[in-house]
Amino acid sequence: MDQRIINLFDEYTHAPLSRKEFMERLLKITGGAALATAALAVLEPGYANAATVPVQDAKLEEETVNWPGDGTTMQGYLVHPKGKKKRGAVVVIHENRGLTPHIKDVTRRVAQAGYLALGVDALSQFGGTPTDEDQGRTLIGQLDPQKTLNNYLAALTYLRQRPDSNGKTGCVGFCWGGAMANRLALSDPKLNAAVAYYGTQPKDADVSKIKAHLMLHYAALDERVNAGAAAYEAALKAANVKYQQFMYEGVNHAFNNDSSPARYNAEAAKLAWERTLGLFKKELS
Repeated sequence: MDQRIINLFDEYTHAPLSRKEFMERLLKITGGAALATAALAVLEPGYANAATVPVQDAKLEEETVNWPGDGTTMQGYLVHPKGKKKRGAVVVIHENRGLTPHIKDVTRRVAQAGYLALGVDALSQFGGTPTDEDQGRTLIGQLDPQKTLNNYLAALTYLRQRPDSNGKTGCVGFCWGGAMANRLALSDPKLNAAVAYYGTQPKDADVSKIKAHLMLHYAALDERVNAGAAAYEAALKAANVKYQQFMYEGVNHAFNNDSSPARYNAEAAKLAWERTLGLFKKELS
């Protein structure tokens, strides 16, 4: 696919670009409605075809859980292997559309690897993630940044206090969630591991506060996010923070999202996931 189309879609999903303006610009690039429609078919999520761990998998237990947040009751999708055992716990942080079927599937993947996995719905205060993704993006923009951070910190506390938790916690976030993973690492000294997929970096942050083992996944074609990667890495090195950083060549932002065929890259996603689970095994077991 023409890289200009992927860049335009990235701008649409991350900037205040209306659907109308996006379509007008897409038509100019493709030169016609038929090609624009074909491009949309591989850009926009196809959740039903991308699920890798079925809902109600026989080896997993799933439930909706709640915990007190900052001025609201938070809601999440909790999944873990069946059987009584204390496990490491992982908060799964969604993209800027909310707790979508894709992120719920990622939550099941984490659970399948042997962990307590909690997909937090950052849009709980609005009644939860809407089915309309554009509405989800709009609501994400209305969240109070500090309260939202507090709600994720409360999720980590909730997991540590569960009787089936071994007390060790990690997080993994994608896009908007990748940025949140970086913020959690800065804000929670008890966090053991934090994985950020193509997440923007904290600005002017005191990275010496980070106690977690960081893992940073970047897409080489993602110029917007990568603009801050070098400075962040330099700060991490200067502060002697334990981290790993990986740049995946020839792939786009959201390369892990297998519900979006145009940007998904199976090889990079597989390698990044193996590295992610390796970190969790090391730090959460």
